[in-house]
Amino acid sequence: MTRPFYIDYPKNYSFLHTAKSHGWYDLLPFQFDETAMQLTHVLTIDSVAVRVTLTDEKTRVKVELDRMAHHAEIERSVRHVLRMDDDLEQFYALASAEDGLSWVVANNGGRLLRSPTVWEDLIKTICTTNCSWSLTRSMVANLVQKLGSVSSSSDRAFPTAAAMAAVDQAFYRDEIRAGYRGPYLLELARAVADGTINPESWLSAELPTPELKKQMKAVKGVGDYAAENLLKLVGRYDGLALDSWLRAGYYKRHNSGTVCPDKAIEQHYEKFGEWRGLAIWCDMTERWFEAA
Repeated sequence: MTRPFYIDYPKNYSFLHTAKSHGWYDLLPFQFDETAMQLTHVLTIDSVAVRVTLTDEKTRVKVELDRMAHHAEIERSVRHVLRMDDDLEQFYALASAEDGLSWVVANNGGRLLRSPTVWEDLIKTICTTNCSWSLTRSMVANLVQKLGSVSSSSDRAFPTAAAMAAVDQAFYRDEIRAGYRGPYLLELARAVADGTINPESWLSAELPTPELKKQMKAVKGVGDYAAENLLKLVGRYDGLALDSWLRAGYYKRHNSGTVCPDKAIEQHYEKFGEWRGLAIWCDMTERWFEAA
């Protein structure tokens, strides 16, 4: 490990509530040790894999690397992954007036962990569609372990588009076990590798959200649910990203366990405006942090 450096947290920040905000912490190359309050990831910097270990120190995060790398570039990635520059003041104002969401404000929650690149978030999101979480974990682990570059500590990074474009459909079928997603992943990897599609541009796109969502849905394998999840990871919370898990949670929490139309769910969160997607997510995940 190289000599550590530190990044101060902004105000109203919680490492735990960011790291554990949704299932990404459970997908390689992320690894999360809640007891040690430590999150690791393997970044690709100048085509070299670098393991980054992030340890919570209450007012700052300690950053340790397994090899030398430019601190400025690492810091940019860390701030991006941990959502350290997100401004949630408007959301907090809305949440503080809602009994079921006051916990978010009290615990400085609401920041959704994301990968170092939109590319990684896009592939992982496709791997969450129409399957169990265990299958998602397996597909992502296979991608990392079979196609990711190796760091000096023997950990692997998430594969680049070029690495994923260099294999064939049989590899996705037999090695990744991606099922129907295999052809989609290969086609997407080739499009990103040759510059036809640039997922990173979605971060700074000035398009209205419906137009950006349409652009995301042009990617095979990305429907409404996947696009609205991706929108949250680029900082747009207009969509609810409803899936079976969120619907079931809503029925139980707000409708006495009775199934209701999606329109009723949309109406419930309408008062949160452009923050409604974050509101429903926080509303359904409070129990994740009860012990903490």
